[in-house]
Amino acid sequence: MRRLLYLLPVAVFGILALFFLRGLTLNPREIPSVLINRPVPVMNLAPLPGRGDTGLTTADLKGRVSLVNIYGSWCIACVQEHPYLVKIKQTGIVPIHGIDWRDDPVEGAKWLKKHGDPYDRVGVDPAPGRTAIDFGVTGAPETFIVDKDSIIRYKHIGPVTPEAWEQTLLPIIKELNK
Repeated sequence: MRRLLYLLPVAVFGILALFFLRGLTLNPREIPSVLINRPVPVMNLAPLPGRGDTGLTTADLKGRVSLVNIYGSWCIACVQEHPYLVKIKQTGIVPIHGIDWRDDPVEGAKWLKKHGDPYDRVGVDPAPGRTAIDFGVTGAPETFIVDKDSIIRYKHIGPVTPEAWEQTLLPIIKELNK
């Protein structure tokens, strides 16, 4: 019986070590989204001042494969990805819609003037960020691929980089456009 008491901590440690080793093999950037293959959450976001559009609604995502990019003027990683979003916009391959998350709309508009505006439409999602919560956003930037029927097909966490675009996002967009 005493031997069993001595082996119990070793067994618990062994089980914990297995969980730890399994965790080391996982990619921390891959956070599963329960919204994949589900419709885009219902949204009716106000426009960003000075853009001249009507904001962003769920209906705006119907009929064409598109990207929905969650960003904020306060987001450092958004500055990193922004020049590449402008390049993607210039190709005309896919429309990009923005959600200015937890931001002052005036600051969001200034930020786009300063860094360039790659978005077809922009909606304002002020704090607490109800729409972003409905999308399952964990932090900015995050980018979603939405198909022609307004179904979320992919969620990219972090800045869109040339590698992410070429290896992941663009192939999915091409496949959905077939």
